[in-house]
Amino acid sequence: MASILAVDDSASMRQMVVFTLKGAGHQVTEAADGQTALDIAKGQKFDLVLSDVNMPRMDGIALAKELRALPDFKFTPILMLTTESGLNKKQEGKAAGATGWIVKPFNPEQLLATIKKVVG
Repeated sequence: MASILAVDDSASMRQMVVFTLKGAGHQVTEAADGQTALDIAKGQKFDLVLSDVNMPRMDGIALAKELRALPDFKFTPILMLTTESGLNKKQEGKAAGATGWIVKPFNPEQLLATIKKVVG
C-alpha cells in the first residue's frame, strides 16, 4: 500500500487518521507540524502527504509550497485535511500545490476512497 506522511498538530486527529490509514494497510509517518513534516520529507519519500492547514511553526499551505520545491515531491499528491472549508482557503491551497481538500470531521471511507483515487 501507500507510504503516507500524516501532519496534524492535534494528537487525537492524528490518532484517528493513523488508525484509519493503517487499518487499510498503509504505512504512516506522523508529524505534529509543517516544519517537522518538511524535515522528515527531506530525508524520505512518500506516496502521499496528508496535512492539516492550521498548525504552529508552519501551516499546511506553507508546507505544500515547500514540498513542491523539493524534486521528490513535485508530483506527490498532497491532500489537505482541515476544518477550513472557505473557497479562498481552498484556492490558496491549490495555488500552493495541494492536490485535494477534505473537510473535518472526515468520513474514514471517503478519506480512503480519495487516497485510492490520487495514489492509484
